[in-house]
Amino acid sequence: MLQKTEMACAESASPRLIRRAERHVRNRVFDSACWDDFPVRPDDIVISTYAKCGTTWTQRIVGMMVFGSAAPFPVQDISPWPDFRMPPPGAMHALAASQTHRRFLKSHLPFDALPHFEGIRYIHVARDGRDAAMSFFNHKANYTAETIGRLVELSNADPKFGDGDTFDFSPQDPAAHFAGWVDGPEDDLGDTGAGYFVMENSFWAARRDPQVLLVHYNDMKADLACEMRRIAAFLGIEIAGGLWPELVEAAGFAAMKGAAEQLMPQADGAWKGGARTFLHQGTNGSWQGVCRPADLARYAAKAKAEFSPSLAAWAEHGRLVAGDPRALPD
Repeated sequence: MLQKTEMACAESASPRLIRRAERHVRNRVFDSACWDDFPVRPDDIVISTYAKCGTTWTQRIVGMMVFGSAAPFPVQDISPWPDFRMPPPGAMHALAASQTHRRFLKSHLPFDALPHFEGIRYIHVARDGRDAAMSFFNHKANYTAETIGRLVELSNADPKFGDGDTFDFSPQDPAAHFAGWVDGPEDDLGDTGAGYFVMENSFWAARRDPQVLLVHYNDMKADLACEMRRIAAFLGIEIAGGLWPELVEAAGFAAMKGAAEQLMPQADGAWKGGARTFLHQGTNGSWQGVCRPADLARYAAKAKAEFSPSLAAWAEHGRLVAGDPRALPD
């Protein structure tokens, strides 16, 4: 059985609202309005990333710290995703309300589309856009018929997209997907406020907020132990020295792949190949030799136009190369 850290303030007053979400984001997969009545707690942790940038990886890491154990746990069943549209209405609220441990919540929303509460900790994980786009392609290309059917159902029922929406939820050509991702449709899934460039700019603007921590996929791959210590310190979680090696090993890609069915028990219904498809390769650079040079050039031009020089360097390389985001100029 998992050891759970009981939440001392579970029944205390809701945390003070610093600001409401500054804009509404609704695409074919998630909706920021779902946070409007979500009952937050003072020590909640929100892990918000663009898709395929290390979300599940970070949920696994944070969960081990919260539970004080390297034992596998079903990530999707333990970490509520309030803005996710696919579950039945109210399911995520009910899951979150039932939990007595310190909660860690998932989101794919930009920081300014999330409500900002005093005390709550926000972790954002970034990744080079080219790598995120290619990992996103693998994610979508392997959807099961059931997943595609549910996405089509949601889209057709949403007046924003309408009955007969022709969006391709499961593209099969990686080069064409990347081209569409750079242009926007494959990136934002129906709302320009949900795109990669918006996401990174939003969290970059909040990088000096003491309640926000920016982490990078490259740094997690280069020095996982160091990044895990940064996360633990940010969350105020103390880990016994003897437990650290066990947690770091369990957070490695090989260990997560080996425990894939325990970490993602519901994946069989969502992806062909189940959890082992979801936890695909954990590598970077798969866009090389696949994406067309003209599309890569358009990506580079877009990154230059959308990002400041410091953000562009951070998004591509991470902290260990570009420097600490909090110390970098705009």
